[in-house]
Amino acid sequence: MLGLEPEKVRIDASRAVSRGSSLRVSAAGHAFVLEPLSDASAGRVAVAASRLAAARVARRRRSIPVVAVPFMGEAGASVCAAHGVSWFDLSGNARIVAPGLRVLIGGRENKFRRVGRPSTVFAPKTARVVRWLLAHAGTAVTQRELARAVGLSEGFVSRIVSRLVDEEFVARLDGPDGRGAGRGEGEDFGAGRRGKPPIQLRDAGVLLDAWRDAYRFTNHTIIRGHLPVRTSSELVGSIASALSRAGVEHAATGLAAAWLLDGFAGFRLATFFVDHEAPGELLAGLGFRDDPRGANVWLAIPNDAGVFSGAVARDGIRCVHPVQAYVDLAAHPERASDAAEHLRASILGASHDG
Repeated sequence: MLGLEPEKVRIDASRAVSRGSSLRVSAAGHAFVLEPLSDASAGRVAVAASRLAAARVARRRRSIPVVAVPFMGEAGASVCAAHGVSWFDLSGNARIVAPGLRVLIGGRENKFRRVGRPSTVFAPKTARVVRWLLAHAGTAVTQRELARAVGLSEGFVSRIVSRLVDEEFVARLDGPDGRGAGRGEGEDFGAGRRGKPPIQLRDAGVLLDAWRDAYRFTNHTIIRGHLPVRTSSELVGSIASALSRAGVEHAATGLAAAWLLDGFAGFRLATFFVDHEAPGELLAGLGFRDDPRGANVWLAIPNDAGVFSGAVARDGIRCVHPVQAYVDLAAHPERASDAAEHLRASILGASHDG
């Protein structure tokens, strides 16, 4: 990446520059502090980038902090940029920026993809835990409380929490209540037994970005069609009223949810999650016709009912929780990216404990 012969690069692994950092590298007249990670979990990248940035400030040195991973995702790259930390991956991508040095390489494929379906905390069912934590950012919660809240078994949630802790997305607090004493976890904190301490989200923005990168709206079953209406508000209201009358569980998402939740600008496409395929006579009564190309309506049958978790009513119309709307917007057209950033500011600016 620097255009140098290997013998012109000096590596010193004898001294740890900061906790977790293992290499000093001197090359092309620059000194680098390199922290290699075995994977690019956005949580781990965030912890490493924060540590490197803090060490540079504390030592007042001009060395260039760099994170190295097998393959860097968008969330991890954003975290590094936020901390002013450079990075490169073993797949050939890099962003190394310092006075007199600028290496920008992108678009290289991940050379370390695993065969088969990857294990992830963002799978449809396990994402219930992620969604809850984001919706209650800043709240300390025990695994038992979390399991009850998301409707999953304690054993299943325990495994997901262990992954989230390992990937540095959440932290276990020191005491039962995070302050060293007091709060119990049901029978687990009874006489003579102590359960695992509560957990708390480290950084809502990092987890939100990581989920967005892993999320695929197209994994839901999507029915695309057209309704003959004049305004977007009429479109959303007509669909919501018809679904309510038919007893179909539903919630607006995407651009319609951004409009309802955050007052974002007008839109053409209205998207609703529905718990099962809407009856044909209901759609026919609305004037709905299949038209994927000219669609102004998407009806999405979700791959997990967790998408309805935290749904709220706005102006009499039910819509998904803001964190769900945010990740769904990544797959939407029009001004979806602007709507997502507008909504993101609202999400990260409030705890959403309700």
